[in-house]
Amino acid sequence: MATKNLTHADFTETVGEGIVFVDFWAAWCGPCRAFAPVFEQAAVQHPDIVFGKVDTEAEQQLAAEFRITSIPTLMVFRDGIMVYAQPGALRAPQLDQLIQGARDLDMEDVRRQLAERDAQPAS
Repeated sequence: MATKNLTHADFTETVGEGIVFVDFWAAWCGPCRAFAPVFEQAAVQHPDIVFGKVDTEAEQQLAAEFRITSIPTLMVFRDGIMVYAQPGALRAPQLDQLIQGARDLDMEDVRRQLAERDAQPAS
């Protein structure tokens, strides 16, 4: 499966279910262009995962909502919850590790931790 171009209109629906990797990028960005083939190859190798791309030039509002200040930035969502966000291009072995980590997450534990954090009084 190829990567999917994401827009503000379809972003929330796309990341709402399953495992979704999102690459925030721009055409003028050298590291983005270097990371693109690695991301595309992962999309082919893992058809059960959605690999989305957000062009930060075309989708400035979406980039601003996620406070993207450095590109490429890779985010991982699982069942609508952001579980990873990090700027910088990854090599294929690093991306493969991240993919396996996303698959192995215990989402019940993640939800419990989020609930506990949200229950803490603001300091």
